[in-house]
Amino acid sequence: MAAMTFEQAMSRIEQIVQTLESGRCTLDDSMKLFEEGAKLTDFCQRALRSAEQKIVKLTSAETGDGTEVTVPDDTQLSMGEALSE
Repeated sequence: MAAMTFEQAMSRIEQIVQTLESGRCTLDDSMKLFEEGAKLTDFCQRALRSAEQKIVKLTSAETGDGTEVTVPDDTQLSMGEALSE
C-alpha cells in the first residue's frame, strides 16, 4: 500500500462499499474490490492500534508532579465503530 493515510483508506473503503452495494460489478470485479477492501481494513486496524498504543503510552506516563495518569479499559475503538463515524 503506497503511502496512504488513514483518512484516505477510510474514504476508499466507503467507495468500495458503495460500488459493491450498487450491484453493478461483475463477480470478478466484486472479488477484486472485496480483496482491496480487506487489505484497507487491515491497514486501518493497524493504524488504530498504533494510535491507541501511543495514546496509552502518553497518558500512562508520569505527570510532572509525580502522579500517574491512566486510561480506562473501555477506550478501545472497534473497527465497526470506526467505520460508522
